Amino acid sequence: MRVPVAVLAGVSALLVAGCGSQGVVLPTANGVSGTLPKQPTTPALAKGDPAAGKKLFTSEGCTGCHTYAPAGSNATVGPDLDKLAQYAKQANQGPEQQFIEESITNPGAYLQPGYQNVMPTTYANLPPKQIADLVAFLTEKQ
Repeated sequence: MRVPVAVLAGVSALLVAGCGSQGVVLPTANGVSGTLPKQPTTPALAKGDPAAGKKLFTSEGCTGCHTYAPAGSNATVGPDLDKLAQYAKQANQGPEQQFIEESITNPGAYLQPGYQNVMPTTYANLPPKQIADLVAFLTEKQ
């Protein structure tokens, strides 16, 4: 009686060992039809308030480093913000608003030639609405 049990156990072991030797087959698509909707590559910036941005520009100390006529500032530590449109074209990193937002939140991403990377990175911690306000102020046509 022990021989048939041993034979049965051996055959069972061989069957189990043989299972899955070819790998697992998963269903795959034959093709794709249709198109995906275009997604914006960068999230849209909230609509900012230029008047609030002007107050913030002053209160955050931007006038101590930058020249910007609408703020009445003429400091020369940082780039002349009256030339932001020109700088955005030179940087070639997207639209002017996007360039300004990134310059505020990640000032080392692009350095205007002739200036050092000395702008604080803490402005990235401003609420999105305040960043939008600053961008609105800096892009408002005077």
